[in-house]
Amino acid sequence: MNVLLLGSGGREHALAWKLAQSPSVTGLAAAPGNPGIAQVAALFDLDASDHTAVIAFCKNEGIDLVVIGPEAPLVDGLADSLRAADIAVFGPSKAAAQLEGSKGFTKDLCERAGIPTGAYVRCASLQAARAALSRFSAPYVLKADGLAAGKGVVIAQTLEEAEAALADMFGGQFGEAGAEVVIEEFLEGEEASFFAITDGTTILPFGTAQDHKQVSEGDTGPNTGGMGAYSPAPVLTPALQARVMDEIIRPTVATMRADGMPYSGVLYAGLMLTADGPKLIEYNCRFGDPECQVLMMRLESDLAKIMFACAKGELAGAETRFSDETALTVVMAAKGYPGTPERGGAISLGEAEAYGAKVFHAGTRAAEDGALVANGGRVLNVTATGANATEAQAAAYEAVERIDFPSGFYRRDIGWKEVAREAQA
Repeated sequence: MNVLLLGSGGREHALAWKLAQSPSVTGLAAAPGNPGIAQVAALFDLDASDHTAVIAFCKNEGIDLVVIGPEAPLVDGLADSLRAADIAVFGPSKAAAQLEGSKGFTKDLCERAGIPTGAYVRCASLQAARAALSRFSAPYVLKADGLAAGKGVVIAQTLEEAEAALADMFGGQFGEAGAEVVIEEFLEGEEASFFAITDGTTILPFGTAQDHKQVSEGDTGPNTGGMGAYSPAPVLTPALQARVMDEIIRPTVATMRADGMPYSGVLYAGLMLTADGPKLIEYNCRFGDPECQVLMMRLESDLAKIMFACAKGELAGAETRFSDETALTVVMAAKGYPGTPERGGAISLGEAEAYGAKVFHAGTRAAEDGALVANGGRVLNVTATGANATEAQAAAYEAVERIDFPSGFYRRDIGWKEVAREAQA
């Protein structure tokens, strides 16, 4: 089949890399792509927000399946436009994508369906939000309701910090995403991610991961889109995964179907493993970034075949195979991130991939002279595998050391919790 992949980040490079390995893929196009994706796919200048142009491209190029990588086009309803044009697409409808597009929508769904999550209040004004703080105790969890590139969450340690953060949110810090704010109960425990693929009826578990959202070592500093991740997440034991499916994923899919907005695509559940069991923190309606990178490193099944079956509503009977190895990825970011990143810094990958590691391009571009330069906040995802997290971590950092990126930085402790657990075992 001919596949069109939309997106330009590290997640999309990982998807392109895996799709290119699929025996069922005869042609792979990507838009707009990046220099890494260009190694495995033909790049095209196509604006995902121009639905008419995307449909015309698919018709002209004989595209059999469109894979939408980022969340924004899904929330914008691109999947609906493609389906209306009788083009198979991997990704949820605009209505279903509210699971990521609106934190309040998801919280309300959890309340209706009895899905375990933290207590919450939706606030549409600064005055209402300040009043609602009295219902909670520190630390305060404040979330911009809409899409904020993974940066719309503030955990305030004091009431004063919470009030200042709310003023920033309603003052436009996150643009339209902060027009409404959700205040949540702070959940104690360890975070983990659970993935499933569903066509709205059949649900296929699709692996686990843990990521590192904060910018600095020891999980400190401002939140980012993610500074690294590893898969699988052993803290999500088989027993806990069964609970996640029964208490969170299946009720969500059933409720969405009953509400007339069946969910089709990948469902990424961000979880808190509390003393009372797993609770939902949030949903993403696309593969995580950088979680996708570690999942793709372990996936042994034909990704395109699974995606196409999902798009056609024929997921029943499909199955996935993952390597038993651990995959770990380290994000190399441009100085200034998660604030204003320094763009244009020269990058030399050297022999980073010489010993089995894979470098996924997240924010790069080719300069006029052909040299590779930084073109975003998160620039590279240096990914490796090993028999366990300790070995995968060592292999990933060995590859990182082979990269020359003077204007970049990275955390040096990705996977630290699991490495510590393995040392004690």
